[in-house]
Parts: sequence; C-alpha cells; structure tokens
Amino acid sequence: MARSFAQLARNAEKDKASIAVSKDPLESPPLEIHTLGHRVLRKSARRISKVDESIRELARDMLRSMYAAKGIGLAAPQVGIHKQLLVMDLDIENPSTPPLVLINPEIIGSSASVETYEEGCLSIPGVYLDVVRPSEVKISFRDEMGRPKKMNADGLIARCIQHEMDHLNGVLFVDRVSDQESLNKELIEHGFRNEDVHKLS
Repeated sequence: MARSFAQLARNAEKDKASIAVSKDPLESPPLEIHTLGHRVLRKSARRISKVDESIRELARDMLRSMYAAKGIGLAAPQVGIHKQLLVMDLDIENPSTPPLVLINPEIIGSSASVETYEEGCLSIPGVYLDVVRPSEVKISFRDEMGRPKKMNADGLIARCIQHEMDHLNGVLFVDRVSDQESLNKELIEHGFRNEDVHKLS
C-alpha cells in the first residue's frame, strides 16, 4: 500500500542528515534557476541510474537554491540539469521539517476528480494563474538513498508533485493555462513572451 505524505515526512526525519541543509536563504545560491524562454526548460530529463553521493549533493544544492528563491519545489531541469530529480518542502518556515526528494518519479494513478488552483513557478517569477489538475495522485519513486517508495498524495503536495514532474517532460504550468486573456496579461506584465508558451492540446 502506498505511504502517505505524513508517513514519508516521518521517515525523512530519520534520514534527514543525508540531505540536511539550512533553510536560511543564501545571498549567492549554488545553482541558477532558468526562466521562461530558456531552451533548457523544454528538454526532457533522463532517468537516474545510480543514486549516490553526487545525486544527494545535487539535491542539497537544489534545496539551497530553492530556499534562496523562497520556493516550495524545484526540478533539476530548472537549473539546467536534465536528470529526473525533484526537491520539495511545503513547510519552508519550519527548520525541523525535512524536505522531500523524489528520484525517477512516476505517476501510477490519479483521481477522476480535478481541482482548479492558482500556481506559480520559480522559472516564471511573479506570474500566478489557475491550472486544472487531478486532485489526488499515486506515485512511485526512489528516495535520496535509492530506496523504492510509493506515495499517495492529495491537496497541495499532489499539485506540487504534478507541477514539478511536468518540468521533467519540458512542460511549464503556463502551457496548461486555459484562460488565454489572463495568461497574456500576466506574461506581458512580468516581461515574458507569449510565444515561449507551448500550449498543450
């Protein structure tokens, strides 16, 4: 049976020394987060064949960069690294809550019910728009120690997982926005180009 986010968080607490980093924002984060229009965001990520210390160090650097940008999720392609690696932390204000690291994540089930919710992205700073997604997902992945895991997720964590997994396939949340008028307005207001959006059919 798949584990819940709460169970995974408790297990992550035991293992947090392997990826523990300070949540205090760094003035000079280790990785640059690329923004809409950069071609690296449109490349698909490759599966990670071996989970070793280099992958854990990448996860740490991604977390440091995510905390510096005050985000709750980051995918490796956003920092120009095309590996199937995600980091997330929905409780960035609490230093005792461990982050979640997902390696080679796959959605193996999703609910028929959907929800509309406002999303933003560190790669499209300042832009916030409604996106429709399944309200619940079941995923399989490997953790930072390479152990296979399964997880049921709903609410914000389910949305965050789906948002970040899109990055592994070169998809950005603006590609899923149906309100074209609001999309155009937000992009122009924040200095982005509509032609860099790849609308999903």
